[in-house]
Amino acid sequence: MSISLIVFDLDGTLISSHQTIYKATIHSLNEFGIKVEIPEKRFYEMIGWHFEDIFREFGFKVSDFEEFINVYKNIYFDYIGYSYVYEGVEKTLFKLIQNNYKISLLTTKGQDQAERLINHFNLSNYFHYIMGRRPGLAHKPSPQPLLKICEDLNVDVSKTLIVGDTELDIQCGKNANAKTCAVTYGYRKKEMLESLSPDFIVNDFKEIEKIL
Repeated sequence: MSISLIVFDLDGTLISSHQTIYKATIHSLNEFGIKVEIPEKRFYEMIGWHFEDIFREFGFKVSDFEEFINVYKNIYFDYIGYSYVYEGVEKTLFKLIQNNYKISLLTTKGQDQAERLINHFNLSNYFHYIMGRRPGLAHKPSPQPLLKICEDLNVDVSKTLIVGDTELDIQCGKNANAKTCAVTYGYRKKEMLESLSPDFIVNDFKEIEKIL
């Protein structure tokens, strides 16, 4: 397999962050006076979705969504202690860089939030490109952000592997005609990921080295 670029999702792929996301979300909603019951387990199954889609699934809407996002981003780091980098991530990223692969991040988090998180966890030196949610650019599962990464890094999408833990990552890769790899340790069940027919499925981050 001829791969030049590896594009990683963030939450549930590089970082275990579900408790941080949940606690910051509930806190932010409370700040807006929104008291709704959001079961943690169900919420975790939606991580990776855009907030507006998650809230719609739970049957409510935030009146000023942009302000909600601002509040959420400020509150998020109050709960950052609940997040951690998965075992083997940093060592594997280092090996990939040593083997001359280009490395990118693709997340539905806002651009500023994505950059701040990568810096917080001391991973910035491993990335050639960070793609967060940007105005005017569709988010996963649209192929747009992945194609933008490939264009800016001058890499053919056919030589790109996207790695993630949700249907959004796999669908994004397939929509762009990139190779796809699902990780089973994140926020989706293995059976669901298998039903998406990704090119590869790994149970541990370190296994990515083997498929390359």
